[in-house]
Amino acid sequence: MKQMDGQMSESLLLGALLALAGGFFDAYTFLCRGGVFANAQTGNIVLFGLRLAEREWMAALSYLLPVAAFVLGVVAAEYIRRKSRAGAGSDGWHWRQSVVLMEAVVLAAVAFWPQRWNAAANIAISFVCALQVEAFRKVRGSAFASTMCTGNLRSGTEQLVIWRQTGSRTAARRARHYYGIILFFALGAAAGGISTVWLSERALLLTLLPLAAVVFIMFIGKDDGHGGCT
Repeated sequence: MKQMDGQMSESLLLGALLALAGGFFDAYTFLCRGGVFANAQTGNIVLFGLRLAEREWMAALSYLLPVAAFVLGVVAAEYIRRKSRAGAGSDGWHWRQSVVLMEAVVLAAVAFWPQRWNAAANIAISFVCALQVEAFRKVRGSAFASTMCTGNLRSGTEQLVIWRQTGSRTAARRARHYYGIILFFALGAAAGGISTVWLSERALLLTLLPLAAVVFIMFIGKDDGHGGCT
């Protein structure tokens, strides 16, 4: 299997696998961890502001903690990236694989946390989502997000309009990529919904399958002396 259109970390296959996991996270936290979405932080920031306005300080803090965890996830991914570059070698291991491994360890632990730890579980999953979003930011050279759909929907629709107006094959291809990622996110949510009903908290362990595939596939696409892509 050859690397296509540049870096393996930007391949459509990896983007689809990560979107599957991202959709699963949202369904899992909504159905099993208190009816919340831990992937994106806009809602938490809005609710934080509302609770501040109502002077409900502890409630405000509960919404701020997932946001802080998301920030820490971005910091952690960036630290791993910079540390890896500083000590770059030819051992065939890429810094993004380290990020995915950290993600898998956190998710494996959360799968065994009881319902009374739901707040902590949502914080941990917010951290994991930030790791993933920061480490994998492009598909075939185009910016994308694997744990949320708003930006992908905007970009995909924009490319669709460009294609309709200009006939650009590049725009058509990018539109297909974006809508494909959204489709896989939805499939991940469906899988998360079904498996959470059957397996409850342990359903989160199933997300280790696409993440393990991501780590394996990145071994295939190495193209430089620093463990692959940048």
